[in-house]
Order: sequence, then C-alpha cells, then structure tokens
Amino acid sequence: MEGDDCEFRYGDGTNEAQDNDFPTVERSRLQEMLSLLGLETYQVQKLSLQDSLQISFDSMKNWAPQVPKDLPWNFLRKLQALNAEARNTTMVLDLLPDARPVEKESQMEEEIIYWDPTDDIAADIYSFSELPTPDTPVNPLDLLCALLLSSDGFLQQEIVLKMSLCQFALPLVLPDSENHYHTFLLWAMRGIVRTWWSQLPRGVGSFREDSVVLSRAPAFAFVRMDVSSNSKSQLLNAILSPGHRQWDCFWHRDLNLGTNPREIADGLVEISWFFPSGREDLDIFPEPVAFLNLRGDIGSHWLQFKLLTEISSAVFILTDNISKKEYKLLYSMKESTTKYYFILSPYRGKRNTNLRFLNKLIPVLKIDHSHVLVKVSSTDSESFVKRIRAIIGSVARAPCRRVSVEDMAHAARKLGLKVDEDCEECQKAKDRMERITRKIKDSDAYRRDELRLQGDPWKKAAQVEKEFCQLQWAKDPPEKHRAELRRRLLELRMQQNGHDPASGVQEFISGISSPSPGEKLYFLRWMEWGLARVAQPRLRQPPETLLTLRPKHGGAADLGEQLWPEPLGVEHFLREMGQFYEAESCLVEAGRLPAGQRRFAHFPGLASELLLTGLPLELIDGSTLSTPVRWVTGLLKELHVRLERRSRLVVLSALGVPGTGKSTLLNTMFGLRFATGKSCGPRGAFMQLITVAEGFSQDLGCDHILVIDSGGLIGGALTSAGDRFELEASLATLLMGLSNVTVVSLAEARDIPPAILHAFLRLEKTGHMPNYQFVYQNLHEVTASGPRPRDKRQLMDPPSDLSRAAAQMEKQGDGFRALAGLAFCDPEKQHIWHIPGLWHGAPPMAAVSLAYSEAIFELKRCLLENIRNGLSNQNKNIQQLIELVRRL
Repeated sequence: MEGDDCEFRYGDGTNEAQDNDFPTVERSRLQEMLSLLGLETYQVQKLSLQDSLQISFDSMKNWAPQVPKDLPWNFLRKLQALNAEARNTTMVLDLLPDARPVEKESQMEEEIIYWDPTDDIAADIYSFSELPTPDTPVNPLDLLCALLLSSDGFLQQEIVLKMSLCQFALPLVLPDSENHYHTFLLWAMRGIVRTWWSQLPRGVGSFREDSVVLSRAPAFAFVRMDVSSNSKSQLLNAILSPGHRQWDCFWHRDLNLGTNPREIADGLVEISWFFPSGREDLDIFPEPVAFLNLRGDIGSHWLQFKLLTEISSAVFILTDNISKKEYKLLYSMKESTTKYYFILSPYRGKRNTNLRFLNKLIPVLKIDHSHVLVKVSSTDSESFVKRIRAIIGSVARAPCRRVSVEDMAHAARKLGLKVDEDCEECQKAKDRMERITRKIKDSDAYRRDELRLQGDPWKKAAQVEKEFCQLQWAKDPPEKHRAELRRRLLELRMQQNGHDPASGVQEFISGISSPSPGEKLYFLRWMEWGLARVAQPRLRQPPETLLTLRPKHGGAADLGEQLWPEPLGVEHFLREMGQFYEAESCLVEAGRLPAGQRRFAHFPGLASELLLTGLPLELIDGSTLSTPVRWVTGLLKELHVRLERRSRLVVLSALGVPGTGKSTLLNTMFGLRFATGKSCGPRGAFMQLITVAEGFSQDLGCDHILVIDSGGLIGGALTSAGDRFELEASLATLLMGLSNVTVVSLAEARDIPPAILHAFLRLEKTGHMPNYQFVYQNLHEVTASGPRPRDKRQLMDPPSDLSRAAAQMEKQGDGFRALAGLAFCDPEKQHIWHIPGLWHGAPPMAAVSLAYSEAIFELKRCLLENIRNGLSNQNKNIQQLIELVRRL
C-alpha cells in the first residue's frame, strides 16, 4: 500500500456519488476534526488574515503545541515566518496528564480492511479507524484542509503564498465531504509569481517572470489505483530533487507523522512546479513543468481523477492490483487523449491478473508495453527516477497539452467543481478593475493624462512647502520672501483644485468606498495584479535576487545606484486622492474656499479604512520625496476616530538602502505586505498597521504597532552628492524621529550609509534616540552561523571616509568618534544581529532557509521584549504622532 496514503479505505467505491451514501459518517468525521482543532467556531464567520497577524503573548515565545487546538495557530505562526518545519504537527505530549507514548507507526505494517457497504455490521468497521484524540498526533494534511476550510479567501491566499516560498506542494482542489462539494483554489493561487530561465528556440535565453495562474506548462499527474506499495509522494520528491539532495515538497510517510491516518484530506489534489534556473547542473527539465498529486484512491475520488485526466499531458497510475472493477474505471476513459503510464510492484498483487487486464487496456488507452513500468526494489530508485524523468521530458518536448491554473479552473467548472474565485464579490471587484486597466495602454501616458495632480504642480508645490518650512527655522526670515512663497503655493494649489478626478480615479474611489468589506479587499488585490500586468515590464534579473512576498520581485543591486523608474501601482491612485485633499485643505486654510464647498474631505477616512485592513499606505511620496502633511495628518486623525480608545501606538521603522532585505525582513517578521525588490517596488516610505491582541496590549504597553518601511528613500548617496545627500539625511532623520524602535538593515561588510549615520548624529544631539538594532543580512549566502565577532568589530573600527564626512557635516570635526563610541551605541549590548542567508538551495527552486526564519523570529522576540520592557522611546498615542509629524 502506498505509504503516503496510509488511511482506512472503503473497499468499494466506483464514483464520486458513493461518497454521498454515508453522509452521517463523513459529516461527523469532519466536524470532529474541526472540533478537535478548535476550528468549529470559524465555519460561519471565517478566520481572517488580520486575525492571524495579531500580536499576542505567543508572538514572543518559541512555543511547542501541547494540545490539538494549538496546532492551527502554531502552523500559521511558523508559516508566516517561512519556517520549513511548519508542517510538523508534533505536540509536547508529556505535558498532558493522560498522555501515553505513541508507537512509531512508520515501523508498523498497516492492515488494509475491505468491506461490503451493504453489510449490517459495516458501521463496526469504524472501530479500527478512530479519530485522533488529544494525545494522538494529527496528520499535517488534515490540519491543512481543516484550516483552509475555516479561513476566508484572503487568509487562504496568504497560506498558499507562504507555502510556495517554503517550496511546499500547494493545495489545488480542497475536499469538503461535509457539504459534498470540492473547491478549486484559483483565487488562493493568484498572488504567486515565479521567475525562471526561459530558453528561446534560437538558443538565446532570458529570465521570465509571470503568475503561476497565467503561465502555461505541461502537467503530469500521479495517482493511486486501489493499493500501491510504492509512494507517489516520495517518487514525486525524487523527480523534483536535483542530484542527491532530497526535497520534501510533497508530504510522505517517511517524514514525521507521515504515517498517521488521514481523516479528511482524502480527495485533496496538490500541485507543484519545477522551474529552470539556466544552470545545467541543476535544471532537470529545460522548461517549467507542473506536477499534480491526488491523495486517496481514484475509485473513491473519481471526479478529481477525471479532472486530472483532462488537464494533464500524462497520468502515472501507481497500483499493485488491477481487478475487474479498476479495469471498468479505466475503460471509461477510452475517449481521453491523455497518455497513461502504469507503475507496478512485482512483489505485490496478482501478476497474471494484472497482465491480462493490461493487455485489454492497451488498445483502449492507446498505450504499449513501454507505458508499463515496474519498480523492482528500493535499490533501483535512482535509475527508476531517471527513467520517469526521461518519459516526462519526451512528452514535454513533443506537441502536448499545456495548461495554466486558469485553464485548470475552466475544466473544473465544466465538471461541476466549485471555483473559489467565482463568488459575486470577487467577480464584481474584478470587473471594476478591468474597467480601469483596459484604458491603460502606456503607463507614463496614463499618469500624465489621468493622474494629473501628480505632475509638475505637485512637484513645484512640494518644493515651495519645503522652502517655506525651512524659513520657519531661520533667525530673521524676510517677510517679503515668506509672502511670495505663500502666494506661489496658493497659485499651485488652485491650479490643482481646478481639476476633477479622472474617470479611472473615480472608479477607484468607488471601489474602495464599497459598503462590502470583502468586495473592497478583492478590488485592491485585483488592482495590484491588474496594474502589474498592464504597466510593469517583465524583469530580467538573476534568480538569486528574487523573492515573492507580493506579486512583485526584486533584490540586491548596486547600493550606490540612483533612483529607478516607478511602476504604476495602487499607491499612485491613493497619491492622487491625497493631492486632491491637500489642495482643497490648503485653500480652505487660506480662506480661498468655503469649508462647506469641500468635495474631498472624506478621502482620509477611506484611506484609514484601507490601513486598518492591512494595506500599506504611503507616508513619504516616492515621486517628490516629501511628506504630504495635511493628507497624512488627516488620515491619522480618521484612524484615531476609528480606533477610539485603542489608539496607543509604537512606531517601528526599518531603514537601509534597497537590496539589503529590510522589506523581506519585515514581511517575514510580521506577515506584512511591503513590496520587495529595488528594481520594481515603489520608492516612497510606506506604513502598515499591526493590531495587538486586547489580552496582550496592557502587557506590551500599546494597542497597535505602526511599521514603517523606508523603501527606496535611502539610496546610499555620497556626502559629495550635495542636495541628494542632504535630502536622504533629512528623510532618515524624519523616519527615525517618528520611531520608538528602528531596525537598520546593512549589507554584509558594508559601512553604515552616510545619510543614516547623519540621522543618528542629529538625533543624539536632540536626545530623541529610538531603540535600535543593526541587522547584517547576506541574501545570497546559502548557510551561515550565528553572530560572528567581526560583525561587532566592524562598528567599533575607525570610521570610513564617508562616515567622517557625514560627521563633519554635523560639526563633529576632529572630535568624531567611531560609531561604537557614541553614547547611543554600547557594543556590549545586543544591538547587532547577523541574519543567515535567505535561501536554502539555488533559486528559483530554493526554499527560505530554516536558519533565516529562526534568526528573524529571535529578532522579532527581542524587539517586542524591548517594547514591553520600556526600552524604546515613550509610546505615543495617535494625537501625539500627528503633532510629531507636523513638527518634524
């Protein structure tokens, strides 16, 4: 029997309808599993993404689950941190009073039970397959299915996205025996973008980036018919693993808890892909290939098997026995154009019977003897895997069916499967997005013609406001110059206020004004992907630099490089709304517009609602590198109103030049959605709000954490760059001045960027110094040990010429000290972290390394401990933050 399908099996079952003959039994098993895991309360009001991201006491400890109800939260926490061990459902059983040692089932021979469903004693059979109890481990696939069935579409999407980064096989068809329908997870896959080496026919190759939902590839399905002594999942892992390194993409029997019986996961279809990297020593196939795995016997899950035959280029059937019943099942596939291959074991089953039925199937399935493979023993695994790869390669090279996940969903609909994306809210949001994006032929032209307030008037107004602000700090500012600046500003704002929002902006405002919270969230996600496809050029970067935490990619680059072109994104539509509000507010303040004639006063309220739903919002405009103060303060005021009494804030910022992994760090640490990658993300600084659980807020000392990502603001400009350096230094000072806690992300063996050092020196003189951590990251390193002595020595070494120059600009002169000598930096304290390499293996098939994930968790724990212990600057409420924004 196949090891990764070690479950109690109904002895008969020729089609999907037979599952429905025993609704009471099946319903109780699903409900009992949900109850065991503590998920029964989430069947009506689904678990949301925001629920899963709340900061609680458990966020600060590396705890092991003790009872089954801990398992879903432990899985979500580890998955958020991209932990490769997230699927391990082991519990600390010795903490339970009645716990008994569980015999290791991988050393036991499973008993296979056959029965007649018409037998009166059929119900007694269930005594042989008890549901898990509080002291029995849960199969990881059951945990995954139960959690997905209890989650809303956005949490499902996050789970699948993080699973893809961990290189886990992804759920494609989610079984639900309780309600007798199965769900094709198209929406859950939408956020996954992958990059691979594309070899063109003439030998010229390039890197291609695309959504896995839209890109087409040949698909190969692996299924079990009745009983198989060979494991599908182990075979699939061997096919996907380069060289002698085994990747456990598909969960199987030799992994921890792999032999625990599955209770609700039979009928699950999983998918994974192989993507080439352009390296001959690693590329098993020259093009992307999809692999599908059906959990359970095809006789009991005929609908899923039928789907696989319609979307696959070839189906591999693992079995030990071919009986008359199985022959009839396969005979019904005689019209199929899919290629079929059988994988048999010579030591199990009835040899002569198998051969007799195979000979009958040869003309029916249009196969020959080369389509029947015999896996002799475990000793021939390597040669057998090579043979399977050769077959897959041969089929893929020939004209064959190539499908995208969207194509698969279309086939699923025809067979009657539910597709998650077909709900009314999702489709209405998609239609609205398409009405906006179909008008975008050229992103630069669209910005110029439709987003008119972001052109020259805004850039000139930002410059005038900057000059006006500087005059306030002058000893004796000439009143004539002040009046001239005020006149120019009002003129520019009147010019902006003379415009009406373009049709695309009006459509966007309608989308985020929807009374349905779900439709609003669907619309924002659709806008992100729609704009990425119509306006963002495909990247051409080495795969080592790529990490998908949003549907955008990017990575390390020259740290001294100047600004890059911004792709069109959601932030541009919000920026346009902000400028309408800024212009109108400026005119009202100057008495040029009656308050009763305001049209855009509700815009900050709309934006604050987006912040509460988890969307990152722009704090510093990426086009002008300035802060729209009225817009930001108006947004924060509305946030204060909505949060009512829960408005105590801690501000945590991450600064560093693009390519040092700060956005990836924040996303991994808190489950955030900051854009990753210098070459495609927006330039501005963004903020995102994290909720602290009510039961923990008193202990932590705050109700929310406002996280700020400096984005591409700090470009590593030299002190000789003049205005550019002064601008970067001012922006760094602004972000650190707003913060209670600052993380400075540094490239390995690089000096601190002059602008950030400049900000430290400025803030030290004012006494407003945030709690800070220096984080060294090497995104290219595969493995790395813990903190190394040279990391601390580097900060204590004599400063470089750039650091000296930055200090001289702050009048430190010859008295400048090395950073370690400054009052705010004590090298004996744990201010300095070394984060190991991001990848385990070589992208695009690499997973995030366990060492990286664990180091990020320890950093997170340290930051939260510092906040709780009051080591950060005094926590703020939102009103104090508003005043600080104005002052800075």
